[in-house]
Amino acid sequence: MSSLVSLILLSLCLGFAAWFLFLWAAKSGQFDDAERPKYRMLDDDDEESDKKDDQKRKT
Repeated sequence: MSSLVSLILLSLCLGFAAWFLFLWAAKSGQFDDAERPKYRMLDDDDEESDKKDDQKRKT
């Protein structure tokens, strides 16, 4: 019987820990923009590559 109580308490602690981790992730902005990263690789990097080319020419 004591093992059953300890397992129930352990599962409750793990459940609350997972819930607090989810709340922390939501407040810190982990789920703000889930769509943008998969399209980021399709954006042109012309401005960044132009800046790098200008810096290479100056040195």
